[in-house]
Amino acid sequence: MATVIMHAVVSVDGYIADEHDEVGPLFNGEHPLVDEPGEEQHAPFRVGSASVDYVRTFWGRIGATIQGRHLFDLTNGWEARPPAGDHLLVVSHRPKPDGWHPEADVPFFDDVAAAVEEAKRRAGDRVVAVCAGEVGGQALALGLVNVVAMDVVPVVFGSGKRYFGSTDGQRLLEDPEVVIAGDRVLHLRYPVRRDESASS
Repeated sequence: MATVIMHAVVSVDGYIADEHDEVGPLFNGEHPLVDEPGEEQHAPFRVGSASVDYVRTFWGRIGATIQGRHLFDLTNGWEARPPAGDHLLVVSHRPKPDGWHPEADVPFFDDVAAAVEEAKRRAGDRVVAVCAGEVGGQALALGLVNVVAMDVVPVVFGSGKRYFGSTDGQRLLEDPEVVIAGDRVLHLRYPVRRDESASS
């Protein structure tokens, strides 16, 4: 069964981009995570030497990726070729743009739970990566996320696009199962606690 992992690179104050959707210093490093054509399409997916094994292993386990409409519009849906995994699914209350890659099997859903269910079916026993932000926050609030993964970069944005979106309410996570210090990044992975009534 697929594992659903909410993921993004994030500032220490919890933002995945600034108010203008710029990621600034959140991505840095000398090692590309995709091939040269992919670099032109997906840049700036580069990491430092201390992070490359961890990130490449994680990306290699991704079977399906779920993104929201805002990220879809910013990236043009990665031209129907996500940077990791074989399948892309989009959560949006607006339909797929007319004429957008009609050959591509990229379904749109207006319901987060339906998107996660289909992504798990497509991913099989691999990972479903849910992009952090509004959609990731909704999936977490619905209890659909197994793991919260954060690559924390030592920068303070002050405002911008929040890692957990606008979702309110307390969510308990377990102690981190992954803590890796990279070059100007801390990789953290927290299993989501299922019994939220349990004492911490």
